[in-house]
Amino acid sequence: MEMTVQLTIDCSDPQRMVAFWAEALSYVPEPPPDGHATWRAYWASIGVPEEELPAGAGDIPESIVDPAERGPRVWFQQVPEPKTAKNRWHFDLKVGGGRDVPLDVRTQRVNAAVERLVKAGATVLRIKDEPDMGFYAAAMQDPEGNEFDIV
Repeated sequence: MEMTVQLTIDCSDPQRMVAFWAEALSYVPEPPPDGHATWRAYWASIGVPEEELPAGAGDIPESIVDPAERGPRVWFQQVPEPKTAKNRWHFDLKVGGGRDVPLDVRTQRVNAAVERLVKAGATVLRIKDEPDMGFYAAAMQDPEGNEFDIV
């Protein structure tokens, strides 16, 4: 049996989340299917009732895809309620290269990613600097407060 995986993230501002996570994951906004100017036009063409689409839904991309086609599609589903508690899951963005890479090099790579994503709208929660254990990482939040780590 063939299976694909999509990660769906509830949010209040899909456009902002698409921009941030495309940058964070090196993904691209998913274009609408061929022959359709927008996702809204596509959904209308397949019979999704207008009353099921919130204002603005599908006018801009609400999902991102891996241009190398290795990672899952990520869809940012607009919901009315805000995030209220800590995530039960999170992304680990593994930019350091693993334990075979010297700690100082991994630290530089993590710090470069942190700087790039802060400029894109992330917030640093804490730096996990444990040189005796050969570990360096950053705990962060995306623009809507979802936690993720850079290691």
